[in-house]
Amino acid sequence: MTEQDDSATMIVDVGPVAHGGHCVARADGRVIFVRHALPGERVRIAVTQRNSKFWRADAVEVLRAGEDRVTPPCRFAGTCGGCDFQHVSAEGQLRLKSDVLREQLVRLGGMNAEDVSRFGVEPLPGGLLGWRTRMQYAVDRDGKPGLRPHRSKEVIDIDDCPIASDSIRDSDVLQEHWPGASNVCVTQSGTGQLSVYTQSRRHKQPRMVSGPRKVEERNDGHTFELSCDSFWQVHPEAARALTATVREMAQVKSGETVWDLYSGAGLFAAALADSVGSGGHVAAVESAPTSRLRRNLAKLPTAKAHVADVEDVVTQLPTPDVVVVDPPRKGLGSNVVKAIVDGRPRAVVYVACDPAALARDVSLFTDLGYRVETVRAFDAFPMTQHFESVALLT
Repeated sequence: MTEQDDSATMIVDVGPVAHGGHCVARADGRVIFVRHALPGERVRIAVTQRNSKFWRADAVEVLRAGEDRVTPPCRFAGTCGGCDFQHVSAEGQLRLKSDVLREQLVRLGGMNAEDVSRFGVEPLPGGLLGWRTRMQYAVDRDGKPGLRPHRSKEVIDIDDCPIASDSIRDSDVLQEHWPGASNVCVTQSGTGQLSVYTQSRRHKQPRMVSGPRKVEERNDGHTFELSCDSFWQVHPEAARALTATVREMAQVKSGETVWDLYSGAGLFAAALADSVGSGGHVAAVESAPTSRLRRNLAKLPTAKAHVADVEDVVTQLPTPDVVVVDPPRKGLGSNVVKAIVDGRPRAVVYVACDPAALARDVSLFTDLGYRVETVRAFDAFPMTQHFESVALLT
């Protein structure tokens, strides 16, 4: 149902949440993706983009509020594009993300709605604010740092970001000017050290401003050395929760062979090396040299690091009993899925930062004879649309 008002905006009744941090409304048969709204609400929207397939819009006035609507704790909410769900209660965020997970597994993954009904997104300790240990601020032409609006290259002048860790918020990064930089980044390692560095379009390597270039992260009894700009989970509880879940799902036995594909710094490979015992083997594959995978696995005799693209080496690895994958946002794709299935592992544990990519790959695995046993998901990015999922396929 829609109405036109006197100011040429539009009033719509909001439908279900969709992947991407928005909800779906319809006007005269046209799909509208609406940000800053909630399912069941009646809102006035301003259209921000039109094309032949759908429109995008922002809710600019709430005429009938949903029960999960709250006052955003950040004064830049609705302007900054970093957080999608500042206007949603903690419980409501979990419900929205759980709905997205299930919808993607059904629509893209081909799973049965009843089968996915038991899957949901769980909270991590620490609450909705102060969790983010890595921040990348955009820098405008005048050298002023800030954050970008949704789907925009503009830079919003901000002086605080409440989802950043206390140490990052206490730094003076946002008060300084950064001429010549396209981004300024500040990271807080697991040992509490802050590293500040800039990035520019001219120079691929980060320019250190303060703090160490090499940092340490610790998890599950292992220490990982990596560059301050290397990938690591930004939520301080995420690595622990994901490692425990991977180990629980994989149920690796002594003497087994495990692949850890897209291994990063070796987070899962190290834990899996503990499980395979002296007679087992872990083949860890990661293409980014900055992950320091070889160094991090050097003291684990049953683990071998392969610094290479997964597609280039996956067919050369020893036959696996278990495969663990943590691919980039685009997912595995058909070539890697087929190579995994050709190895006939008894179990595949899939760690996903994007539910759509997970669902697309689930469909590929299903076509090749595997099935999803269970999925657990964690709200590793509160206030945003994002979450981490772990699926077990057998």
